[in-house]
Amino acid sequence: MDHFREPVKADCEELLGRFQATESVRYEQFVQIWKDMDFSSIFHGKPELNERRRFARLILSVVSPYFLPPYTFQIRVGGLYLLYGLFNTQLATPREKIRIALKDWNDVTQFQKDAVNAQHYDVVYVFRKLLSDKAFYFTAMPTPLNFRIKREDGKRRKICEEFVDPPSRPQELVTTDVLEEIANIHEHYEGLKKATFTEPDPNLDIVQQNLVPKLNSTILTYCNWQINHTKSEQQDAGEGPSNQEASKSRRHRQTELVSEAAPDISQKVSSKKKRFPSLKTRTQLRFKTQGKSCPPR
Repeated sequence: MDHFREPVKADCEELLGRFQATESVRYEQFVQIWKDMDFSSIFHGKPELNERRRFARLILSVVSPYFLPPYTFQIRVGGLYLLYGLFNTQLATPREKIRIALKDWNDVTQFQKDAVNAQHYDVVYVFRKLLSDKAFYFTAMPTPLNFRIKREDGKRRKICEEFVDPPSRPQELVTTDVLEEIANIHEHYEGLKKATFTEPDPNLDIVQQNLVPKLNSTILTYCNWQINHTKSEQQDAGEGPSNQEASKSRRHRQTELVSEAAPDISQKVSSKKKRFPSLKTRTQLRFKTQGKSCPPR
């Protein structure tokens, strides 16, 4: 049955790609694409009674990730509509349910709140209709785990780059944890230079001073520019469903940026709750360089 996974995924991405081209989250737009592709006939390829349920389970497992991050708000809406259509047109009796892992439920409820705040009532109706029909099957893991069977998560969970919001990637890349590691590496590097050379060597001044605060400031500047640019585009184009969807898709990105008012990033991150040893501590414990290689004064 797994050999149907890639063809089903290709068909779903084609439908979502057409829905993305509409620049809208209206259900009427999705229904028109659904009818044009005759998507409900996807279940007619397996008429045997013993294979209907397995095939429906496979299709729902392929579509479910498009309803979750890191996809844009519009793609997640398309994934919700697609789940709604597939759930109601499947041939299995009783209907196969949609698996939702408990770790993903917070993202789902936040998605509903965002749809309500943006007044996308057709999105809210479809989601609550699935809830009232008890279409969701809450599980511990997104996919079933079987004993002594190799998992293929890397192959099955490949993200479609066209459906991810590109402007959000810098903010997702530079988080507080990343800045903390960079600060520790930079501090350890400066300590090794001082321990190795008694006098400062200008040839070793390759890394910029205050690297971490400058990096954090650059990301904050870009984030502010992105927000202002989005607002200006909305004012020029006017209010509408597509503009509301675009703004919501950007506001969904949950990033962890350090405030620009912090004088020193190393002091900021060191005041946090203690976690596992940093890269600096691990390096010092392994090589025992600090203290032993320092020249006597």
